[in-house]
Amino acid sequence: MTDRILFTEIAVAPASTQPRCNDSGIHTRSFSGLYRNLRIGFAGALFVLFFGTAWLNWEGRQAVLWDLDNSKFHIFAATFWPQDFILLSALLIICAFGLFAITVYAGRVWCGYSCPQSTWTWLFMWCEKVTEGDRNQRIRLAAAPWSLNKLGRRVLKHSLWLAIGLLTGLTFVGYFTPIRPLAAELFTLQLGGVALFWVLFFTAATYINAGLLREAVCLHMCPYARFQSVMFDKDTLAVAYDPRRGEARGPRKKGSDARAQGLGDCIDCTLCVQVCPTGIDIRDGLQMACIGCAACIDACDGVMDKMGYARGLIGYKSEHSLQGGSTHWWRPRLLGYASALIVMIAALGLALQLRPMVSLDVIKDRGLFRENAQGQIENIYLLKVINKTARARHYQLRLVDADGFSLQGKTAFTVAAGDMSEVPVSVALLAERPASSSQTLGFEISDRDDASIRSVANSRFVAPLNR
Repeated sequence: MTDRILFTEIAVAPASTQPRCNDSGIHTRSFSGLYRNLRIGFAGALFVLFFGTAWLNWEGRQAVLWDLDNSKFHIFAATFWPQDFILLSALLIICAFGLFAITVYAGRVWCGYSCPQSTWTWLFMWCEKVTEGDRNQRIRLAAAPWSLNKLGRRVLKHSLWLAIGLLTGLTFVGYFTPIRPLAAELFTLQLGGVALFWVLFFTAATYINAGLLREAVCLHMCPYARFQSVMFDKDTLAVAYDPRRGEARGPRKKGSDARAQGLGDCIDCTLCVQVCPTGIDIRDGLQMACIGCAACIDACDGVMDKMGYARGLIGYKSEHSLQGGSTHWWRPRLLGYASALIVMIAALGLALQLRPMVSLDVIKDRGLFRENAQGQIENIYLLKVINKTARARHYQLRLVDADGFSLQGKTAFTVAAGDMSEVPVSVALLAERPASSSQTLGFEISDRDDASIRSVANSRFVAPLNR
């Protein structure tokens, strides 16, 4: 082993240390520890957020609902329309920069603790343990000939997987179709059409990705593993083995003088390999397949405790610390990402604060102009008014900077919360002769109870120069 770890290295653990596999992926060993508890905490928060939010109500409607049919996106009190799509784009960019910043600082902690693929995979592995036993029992069961016991355990495991997949698919679709009627129709076998297809699609996707493919998704399908090395530097924290302390490896009795035997702290128990969900040996250096879940840290720390050695043979370490130096916490790349992230979050917050709560679009009728009963030149317009607030609003419509023009039609109206109303109006030219064949008109809509809620949109007024 070398005295340093290569953060861009892509290694493959020797075949002799690879856990045996079956149809459902790698057999992992049970373990406990600090990072496992943290991962369970993050997973629990993600499950509560994902499965619970869909069932919340807000003022008579589903609290979070992407209503594609009506092109409305409800997030608690706020209603977003396609015109607000730029805000969603900004949010996605912020999430990307946040991921970059976290990666520069602590490697793939997102993959290990919060990624849905990893989280659901750990849940499916727990189901496997409940139905088929711990690692050694599962290995023996996989090697055993088919029997009623083996068939029953496999059927129970896959049934749990399918049930979780169905609940996941139902919840995901429930963010786009109201989940209460969706669930009622599904469990009464009345659901059909597009909704049924997508529920079954995401059920199958969850079952296949988290149950059958597992680590293959991280190894071969996720692009994040491919470019992580570009973002790492010598101060990035990553799950790493300390070869200066651990080598040479070898078994020994507790309390024996390992140094006199020419041994390091690693007793070569391979527990770090047995608990790894992607089946790698972290002692071979950082690898593309490592998702930073720290399962090997918990397993190794447990062994170190039993042997009476100091913890940290495997831990979150930087390349500088492995070389005997110190980790630089504040460095230009990390500060750059953090600064950009803070600026973008502040800009998004300001944009949300200044977002107009009423939207006005003016569409001119295809006809150029007409003459009304009073002999005046008249243009027809269709106004689309969107109320983005959480309650009904009473609006007043008027022309701005439009001397010599008269607004005719409905100028006072009410729009329900989060709804859109179409208002046809006409504008008449009061003068006998227009100053120009095409003039700009300003339409202003304002809330009669709150003057700060207003919007202005322009359109053109067309008239003949000679009549």
